[in-house]
Amino acid sequence: MSQGKKPTGGPRKTGSHMLNERVLTARKRTVSSTRWLQRQLNDPFVIEAKRQGYRSRAAFKLIQLDDRFHFLRPGKRVVDLGAAPGGWTQVAVQRVKALDAKGGKVVGIDILEWAPVAGAIVLTHDFLDDAAPGILKDALGGPADIVLSDMAAPTTGHPPTDHARIVHMCEVALDFAMEVLAPGGTFVAKVFKGGTERTLLDLLKKSFEQVRHAKPPASRAESAETYVVAMGFRPK
Repeated sequence: MSQGKKPTGGPRKTGSHMLNERVLTARKRTVSSTRWLQRQLNDPFVIEAKRQGYRSRAAFKLIQLDDRFHFLRPGKRVVDLGAAPGGWTQVAVQRVKALDAKGGKVVGIDILEWAPVAGAIVLTHDFLDDAAPGILKDALGGPADIVLSDMAAPTTGHPPTDHARIVHMCEVALDFAMEVLAPGGTFVAKVFKGGTERTLLDLLKKSFEQVRHAKPPASRAESAETYVVAMGFRPK
């Protein structure tokens, strides 16, 4: 019977040392996790989302925006960008009556895997990929009446960088919207407080009859997010 090889490499940590590291790391995670959990458990929109069967509290942001601006009407065709986990898609399906025989149509896309939504076409694909606009157009089968974008790049904690990233996402979404929107269409996108960059805002004003900024009540007060709602698309 051959002998086993001797351990190689640097000095090994003792069991007590490793346990101490794990405990310290776990404590750090626990504080952060506990705060998040407390906020979730005490958040009325989280509670109401569960009660009504929405996949996220974000569903109420779209509900509140639509209650104010009335763009999701029965029979409309909707594209939802950055749709996972599907809360906005669920609301869009309900409001355009996509489950009805003569109702609207909803197509959602996200880079993350997400579960099917009854009444919607669910796509898992990176919207920033060059092929994504064509995939969306094929799925929609015609012009869109509304393009929604709740996309956001991961935050860095550096406000100017985060603002630039979210504006870039909005610009990419707007480029697509201007390709696919029917005359009179609506574009809704997430931006940061401070509004949109001047060049983006100028483009929106040239291309839409009405451009408004809104922060729905469901958007947490401490969050820097707000939304731009551009209505009455004027194709060039």
